[in-house]
Amino acid sequence: MENISSIIRAMLKGMFDSLKGAVSIFYLDRHIRERNEKTSPTKDPKSSRRKESLREPPPKQEEATVWSRTLQCCILNGGVVWASIMFFECGLLPVLKRFLIILFGDSPATGKLIWSWMRPLLTWTFSTIWVLPLFLLSKIINSLWFQDIANSAYRYSRGRPQTLSSVSKVVADTLFSILVQALFLMQGMLVSLMPLVVLGEVLCLIHMCMLYSLYAFEYKWFNMGWELHKRLTFIETNWPYFLGFGLPLAIFTSLPESYIASGCIFSILFPLFIISGNDAEPVVGACDYPLQLFSPVIIISNALFNRTIGHKAPSTPVATQESARVRR
Repeated sequence: MENISSIIRAMLKGMFDSLKGAVSIFYLDRHIRERNEKTSPTKDPKSSRRKESLREPPPKQEEATVWSRTLQCCILNGGVVWASIMFFECGLLPVLKRFLIILFGDSPATGKLIWSWMRPLLTWTFSTIWVLPLFLLSKIINSLWFQDIANSAYRYSRGRPQTLSSVSKVVADTLFSILVQALFLMQGMLVSLMPLVVLGEVLCLIHMCMLYSLYAFEYKWFNMGWELHKRLTFIETNWPYFLGFGLPLAIFTSLPESYIASGCIFSILFPLFIISGNDAEPVVGACDYPLQLFSPVIIISNALFNRTIGHKAPSTPVATQESARVRR
């Protein structure tokens, strides 16, 4: 009973921490600017011109970009991508349908027949020419803006980011992380297809909560120098907290039926969760039993990674450490 109460408290703490970013975003930029003003060197007007040639250039100050980047994410994903979809679905298609009804008023059956093949054709054309390229472009731009937000929040709260020891480690860690996350997303979709609908939906929701928590905390952990195996082990060991942390975003993104609309909601809200993850202190030790949901995809990722890279894969730190952890 005590273990169950600890799990519930950790989940509630995770949910509460995940929502802090919605508040922090309003004062984070202001605090960054205030710190820049305090740390900026004072100017002496009498000696500035005399020592101008001898003075070293001042260090580049951190720009307050959290709010601007978040606003840009909202404009791009909500104001461009999502708004264009809503305009097509709720504006253009009804107008065209009404036009056909007026045009074939004497023969409504003909109008319905034309609309039955005209609507899928228009939808497919619009999705191929406009929605899909714009959505992919927004994903690339969002990844850059998300990184700016995460770096600004990390430098403000923790100082200079740490990096992995070598470029090869960074590349191997990034590639392996992308592969693991993609396979884990597929795993979550597969469990949703279980014959028991309720059980499948619950398991899929758990997968999305864990994946979104990994997304949010990965920027912080990567800046701390954590490799992938350490990040995944920490999430699996302290799963109650991360289950609660990812729950709000998982619920919000599951509301729309369209994958594109769900992606837009994710891109709009995710900057808030990056800030929340940067400020959060996860609850550890709430459960004695780890939730090893990532283990199957790690095994598959190692097999694909080794087959793709060949004999070089065992020498990469990420692959070898992941393999050792799974075997244990």
